Amino acid sequence: MNRLVDMQDALSQATTLEEFQTFVENLRAVYDLEHLVYHSVNSTGGQYAALTYEPVWVERYIEQDYARIDPVVQGCYRQFQPIEWKTLDWSTKASRAFLGEASEAGLGNQGFSVPIRGPSGQFALVSVNQKCNDEMWASFTSERSADLLLISHYLNEKALQIEGNPNRGPTRSLSPREKDTLTLLATGANRASIAETLKISESTLRVYIESARFKLGAANTTHAVAMALTHGLIVV
Repeated sequence: MNRLVDMQDALSQATTLEEFQTFVENLRAVYDLEHLVYHSVNSTGGQYAALTYEPVWVERYIEQDYARIDPVVQGCYRQFQPIEWKTLDWSTKASRAFLGEASEAGLGNQGFSVPIRGPSGQFALVSVNQKCNDEMWASFTSERSADLLLISHYLNEKALQIEGNPNRGPTRSLSPREKDTLTLLATGANRASIAETLKISESTLRVYIESARFKLGAANTTHAVAMALTHGLIVV
């Protein structure tokens, strides 16, 4: 958890897109990944990306409009939950050819992506990939998937903030109980233990979570925790 808090603190210092890019590069090093990508598309089609791929591969990807056939992008458009790349359909000829090119460009054989739905139709995607065997990757995702989920939402919140999105930020304050709930969620505690700590029922806990999520305008619970941390409403 300390690493996650350190990362959140470091990200909070970024005030320009250049500093955001530097953070992405540093984050890759911290988690010893092959590559890390943040890619956002707003409701008017405007795009922004901070990534660690080689420029030659990025140019090739854009030139060939590979987003049309990339199983990761297409899969994330259709889903709301994090995606393991190996669970996607790579069986078509176009997908196999694309995968071959990506591998030659230095992408790892393992990957994990988090789709994010932001305000006003914004869509973002955070992907990490690595070169390792299945056992090592399973161990990594088991230990780090919760971190990656929160970090993905931190990244999206910060990118929108830097770009000056007018819809960012909570418009209503959280109650003390809502803050307690999100703080405990941020530490990784499960709902049963949180309810016990706060001496309330799990059904009451759900009310606090949903109320906080509504006030923050968050898409889900993880997004609510990330927003609360990003805007300094809770401190872990």
